[in-house]
Amino acid sequence: MIAHSVLPEALPSSGDLDAAYASCRRIAAEHGRTYFLATTLLSPERRRAVHALYAFARMVDDIVDHVDDPARVLDPRDGARQVLDVSPAAHLDLVERQLRAALEHRDVATTDARRRQIVTAAADTIARYDIAHTHIWTFLDAMRMDVPGTATHRARYATMSELREYMRGSAAAIGLQLLPVLGTVVPVTEAEPAAAALGEAFQLTNFLRDVAEDLDRDRIYLPTDELRAFGVDEAHLRACHHRGHTDAPLRRALAHLIAVNRDIYRQAVPGIALLAPRVRPAIATAATLYAEILDRIEAADYQVFTSRATVSHRRRILVAAKGLTTGLR
Repeated sequence: MIAHSVLPEALPSSGDLDAAYASCRRIAAEHGRTYFLATTLLSPERRRAVHALYAFARMVDDIVDHVDDPARVLDPRDGARQVLDVSPAAHLDLVERQLRAALEHRDVATTDARRRQIVTAAADTIARYDIAHTHIWTFLDAMRMDVPGTATHRARYATMSELREYMRGSAAAIGLQLLPVLGTVVPVTEAEPAAAALGEAFQLTNFLRDVAEDLDRDRIYLPTDELRAFGVDEAHLRACHHRGHTDAPLRRALAHLIAVNRDIYRQAVPGIALLAPRVRPAIATAATLYAEILDRIEAADYQVFTSRATVSHRRRILVAAKGLTTGLR
């Protein structure tokens, strides 16, 4: 197996590193139920590293999506009181500067306790596992694409190729960040295509599940030409949202995109065998449960405007238990 051991020069915390990781664990448990359950199948050290990367990504996502909610968006300088004075674009720039400083100078320049913990744990994980920094900056660049007023902003995607370029940063980069943490039985570069594909598969599932939520933010991630092939344009999509009903043309479009999504899963899942044996059950569990969201969309007759497709808690526990049994063999 290709070793991905902890580096001796790991980034120390300026405060309590264990508390920083514990904060990230709470964030993962609250916001990423499927991912969090899958991480219970990892070793404690790998588990907390995944929690740290998840918490950082979640924090960035909240900056982009919840700028008007001070309780969710942390002001890294003056506390939540003044968070509305900071634009999402400026806030993302600030987060990048903070993480760069933490990696380069071993300090987190913020008075916000939770922000300090998230950045501290993320920087420690990046240093411990020698994660390529380019994957972090690629992710942040993709998040800037969601912010109006930035040079790269876009809220519509004409083709699947355009969408996959966005997902290269928003999702594939996350998979590439995780590879050194998980470990592989081949050189990392050989495992990267499948890891990137699995990240894309998860992201496209999110887009199919969250059509209504994204429309409310004036974003349409489903490619225009894929929808148009079934007689669906933006006006049609918004009319369905207004009525709270998925009609026949949109149902056919969603069925097609679910098939596309499943094909990406099929490309990605064989790559799980390239991971370290002890982590395979965790990643297989995450892939199984996330792909089942597509089943739930179909079972609800594609009514994505009236309910959010989720996998039941009982089903998640059953799949995780099977993964645990596999991991103990």
